[in-house]
Amino acid sequence: MDQFHHLFAKLDRDNDGFISVAELQDEMRKHGILSSSGKVQSLVDSYDKDKDGLLDYEEFLHYMMDRERKWKIYFHDLDKNKCGVIDQDDIISLFKELGVVISKPNAKKIIQMIDKDSSMTVDWDEFLQHIILNPVDNIGELVSSWKRSLVFDVGESRGIPIEFPEEVSGFGAWRTFVISAGMADAVSRTVTAPIDRLKTQLQVHGSKALTRGFGEMRACGLRSMWQGNAVNVLKGTPQSTLQCLIYAQMKVHAKTSPQEALSVQQRFGLGCVSGAAAHAVFYPLEVLKVRLNLQQARTYHGVVACAQTIYRHESLSSFYRGFKPSLLCMIPYAGVECAVHQSIMNWAKNDVAYNSDSKLFFFSFVAFACGQMSSYPLAVIRTQQQAQAFRSDSSSTSRVLPGLLEIYERHGLKGYYSGMGASFVRAVPCALINYALTRKFESLFSSMES
Repeated sequence: MDQFHHLFAKLDRDNDGFISVAELQDEMRKHGILSSSGKVQSLVDSYDKDKDGLLDYEEFLHYMMDRERKWKIYFHDLDKNKCGVIDQDDIISLFKELGVVISKPNAKKIIQMIDKDSSMTVDWDEFLQHIILNPVDNIGELVSSWKRSLVFDVGESRGIPIEFPEEVSGFGAWRTFVISAGMADAVSRTVTAPIDRLKTQLQVHGSKALTRGFGEMRACGLRSMWQGNAVNVLKGTPQSTLQCLIYAQMKVHAKTSPQEALSVQQRFGLGCVSGAAAHAVFYPLEVLKVRLNLQQARTYHGVVACAQTIYRHESLSSFYRGFKPSLLCMIPYAGVECAVHQSIMNWAKNDVAYNSDSKLFFFSFVAFACGQMSSYPLAVIRTQQQAQAFRSDSSSTSRVLPGLLEIYERHGLKGYYSGMGASFVRAVPCALINYALTRKFESLFSSMES
């Protein structure tokens, strides 16, 4: 009971005899435990008998006793050799059972996160204190929380990060993460599809885009705002996954030793090459998406009909119209975003002051914004070339420099950034949905497998 009194006093930072959600979350962050405020609030509500939003000592003791009974069984399961403590080999074995192969350095980080006496093992008292601060309900959720503490983040501008963390290896881990990220990506793209379509129309039609959009909505109904979303969802996760695979393979060859960290320059280069290669494979789907986004009065009856129309009335080369500026666009975008994202994340996750969901999300958005601003004029050229079949007011040039000059002559410097505001507006809800749902799906699949 003494340890319970000591822990309660430690959590009760203002010494008012109660533990608040904020106090509990502050202590969690100090121990490297990342959890949503909703999860912590739910925990407090479950044991808050007088419904005052706080835990007094009796309520906290009830919570402690419940956690102790439930997790004592899990502790013995984790202690594979029944020696009374959990070590690095036990952590590696646990991840392996869940289809995840992690390195010894990462297993060591998990032990150090829980170990209080620097013995490099975790006894029951240390494990109990960690579990009390970590509001997880089962082993699957516990493993997911450890992954988040080991820089297991998602790239906020795409469904899957460009660089998988070290602990994600083995078919089971790839399958779980790709499926989770893919499902979250599909939802986020669908929810934000109207904004994405508005961005495409702004890039092509400029200030007339809003008038056109309202006109189409009156003529074809609200459903018209989701034109092209199916093909956008179809290409999203496969393209991101291929980019990850190429990046991971090149990363292995770029490092002289497994423990060596990539430099910013190396991340930039690998991000450029992997992004360009994956983009080239799936580029025809990008052309179909733009055509479907811009169609009027149901010009095309579905993705297949759109592809058939382009093939019959234009040529195979039309599926790669705008590819040159798109490739040039992808290189700075993928390179800059990857270099900035990974560098900021590696720094932030090692500093407790910046190791929170909201701040990590902000840093990811900064990386996205850097990538967008460095490449957006090329993205405008790409979209305009892809949409030339709908435009009678532009030349049919496929060259980048003449296209840039044409935009400047018609719209000035602001023409290079038409629709970028919509792109940023879309990025926030898209990122939040991706971030939240990937965690939810991953936790769900991990729980099912365990």
